[in-house]
Amino acid sequence: MKRFIAALTVTAMVTFGTFGGTGFAQPVEGYKNAGYEAAFDQRVINRINVDYIYNNIDYLQQTPRVAASEEEYAAVQYIKSEFESYGYAADVQAFEFMGFTAPHTVELTVNGDSLSPLPFTYTPSGEVTGELEYAGLGRVGDFDGKNLEGKIALIQRGEISFGDKVFNASRAGAKGVIIFNNTAGNLNGTLGAANDEFVPAVSITQDRGNALVEQLNQGETVTASLTVLGAESGMRTSHNVIASKKPTNKNKDNGKVITVTSHHDSVPGAPGANDNASGTAMVLELARVMKNMPTDTELRFITFGAEELGLIGSRHYVNTLPADELERIEANFNLDMVGSRDAGDLVMRTVNGQANLVTDLAQASSLRLNGEPTPFAQGGSSDHVPFGERGIPAALFIHSPLEPWYHTPEDTIDKISKEKLQDVAQIVGTAVYDYASFDNQGPKPKKQKKQDLPADMYYEESIR
Repeated sequence: MKRFIAALTVTAMVTFGTFGGTGFAQPVEGYKNAGYEAAFDQRVINRINVDYIYNNIDYLQQTPRVAASEEEYAAVQYIKSEFESYGYAADVQAFEFMGFTAPHTVELTVNGDSLSPLPFTYTPSGEVTGELEYAGLGRVGDFDGKNLEGKIALIQRGEISFGDKVFNASRAGAKGVIIFNNTAGNLNGTLGAANDEFVPAVSITQDRGNALVEQLNQGETVTASLTVLGAESGMRTSHNVIASKKPTNKNKDNGKVITVTSHHDSVPGAPGANDNASGTAMVLELARVMKNMPTDTELRFITFGAEELGLIGSRHYVNTLPADELERIEANFNLDMVGSRDAGDLVMRTVNGQANLVTDLAQASSLRLNGEPTPFAQGGSSDHVPFGERGIPAALFIHSPLEPWYHTPEDTIDKISKEKLQDVAQIVGTAVYDYASFDNQGPKPKKQKKQDLPADMYYEESIR
């Protein structure tokens, strides 16, 4: 496909620095055919309506959309209805997972003083009172020679998982666990999964923990009362929403698929305007824009549930696809947090930090539109990861650094930038169409051989 090959040539020049030492390419005089490229891109750009994106964000961010909640299911139904209003036959894919309902009451008093603990995900409920016993890092050997029966274990963060710390303490006889941070700030953590042997577990700050350790080391008796109420683990149901645009002419169907994805759930307490009503609304708008565009590639628009709990919806989707369907997927464009006025510049993240079809297409697109290619690096923590693990070219589109409102109640519509929405929609829309459009000048570029990556290798919470 000559038009795409020219784009790759420019991207290769950017990658290997033939434009000088600025780090970004400058617009190339007479690149390909500037008039042709501009006219071709305008087919997509002229159809994008940023107000539609903004209004869908506004609708979705009225309430948090926690995975498996009534609010998330209402969002699923809204997304489905929007796809259908554009002329798609949208499918809703249900999936089950072990979920957790956060406690409504979390209290901790030590020698009568009230502290401000935070619960661990998958902690059981319970009300316990007992003496504190310091158990270091909570490793099996840290309990040797200690009598934890009926006591509450005080454990420092580090070296092993929170779940292992609580499990080891429980096995040693503790009826409650307090884990204190090993750095400044609050500790928000998960025990990883539900376990019948867990006991109520909460976190406190480093300063609070060190002060308690000092008291215990001085021989003081320290008594704590720990209350966790309303926590519940069990099977939950969430949903993915899928809408497909088949090739315009079945006689010119190249048999390939491009997926454009986002997640529609949010974290508890956060309206999730940017994370990730913005990505979801952009998927909807690109589906609307592409519905009547002539293509020889299937375009599949998907919003996933339960991303915030560990990419559960996207893993389910990828892992349940037949092998021949996986082989058809040429690329995954994943949109997550694409509209915050207070975040940094647009970047792309791939699971191994290497260029692929998505980064090539998007860099060529942003070079044409903005005069410089969108940079990319390694990164996980979003729904491009399950695709990348299967060897499918995939990239996350996100702004970096993140806004200060990330995962807070302040992630609201007033923080959304229409300019950023317009920019990302244009880059991704023209990049997708660059590949999916009809082109009689030559074949599509050959895809590199897929190579599976280790499962779960690239889920890195610290990226976001």
